[in-house]
Amino acid sequence: MASIVEEIKKPINAEMKLFEQKFYESMQSNVPLLDKVTRFIVTTKGKQMRPMFVFLCAKLLGEVNAKTYRGASMIELIHTATLVHDDVVDESFKRRNFFSINALWKNKIAVLVGDYLLSKAVLLSTDHKDFDLLAVISRTIREMAEGELLQLEKARKLDITEEVYYEIIRQKTATLIAACCEIGVLSNDADESLAAKMMEFGTLTGMAFQIKDDLFDYLTSNIIGKPVGIDIKEQKMTLPLIYTLRAASEKDRKYYLNTIKRYNNDTKRVKELIAFVKDSGGLDYAIGVMKTYQQRAKDILNEFPESDARESLHLMLDYVIERKF
Repeated sequence: MASIVEEIKKPINAEMKLFEQKFYESMQSNVPLLDKVTRFIVTTKGKQMRPMFVFLCAKLLGEVNAKTYRGASMIELIHTATLVHDDVVDESFKRRNFFSINALWKNKIAVLVGDYLLSKAVLLSTDHKDFDLLAVISRTIREMAEGELLQLEKARKLDITEEVYYEIIRQKTATLIAACCEIGVLSNDADESLAAKMMEFGTLTGMAFQIKDDLFDYLTSNIIGKPVGIDIKEQKMTLPLIYTLRAASEKDRKYYLNTIKRYNNDTKRVKELIAFVKDSGGLDYAIGVMKTYQQRAKDILNEFPESDARESLHLMLDYVIERKF
């Protein structure tokens, strides 16, 4: 898969290299402890898919400019802040096989670093009067928080319908990818209707991305580093499970809901539930929905003239649903 990522990056290689430097600069402060933490963040970064979306969407309309770099930095600041806060909330001590910030520096510092990164994202837009970008990131931060809280509320009752599930993943995951795509075209002076279209493209892509992530829970061959069945153990209701329970007999539904509520740490019962989801067509259904989202996103892309950026975004859409991690 690494080669696909390299292929996707081809039209924006120079921009991605320069972005790393600009992103690091956007985090700098006058506090040595903070600079030590932000240096650690830069050295343990992931694939940086989100900035790639910003640059590729900007290139659909023209060239990458100073505003595009600021937009990409804002997105990465928000994304990093939410990961730092998530690790505190989830009491997680590892992130991408590195120790998490809360593991190395304790919760209070991790929360404050996350707050600092969010404030830097806002300041980056206000300092340069990028008020259109500020509107996008403010909406994004609000929606991501709403999505997390909606999921927590529903997890207690285990009564998530398919519609509620889509709303949760739209807010939790897709809204940030939508912001990347919208910011990319806004940096090249897109009008409102085009910005809305690219926001829709990003939303559809993000929905497919999250459904793929949820499918990893059922795949023994996954190399994401996430143990099989972890969503079930954490009582997360994802699409394969929601579909399966909706179609199940009353007896089966009660039995498997009981597994999730009371026996979610019983390896034998969790394996049994995973097998039931597979046999009931839960995975096939989720894969079908994921591919529909992907196709709708491709249809939007095909409205743009052919270009290297458009080709890379097509590759990105393939990568989103074919990735192994």
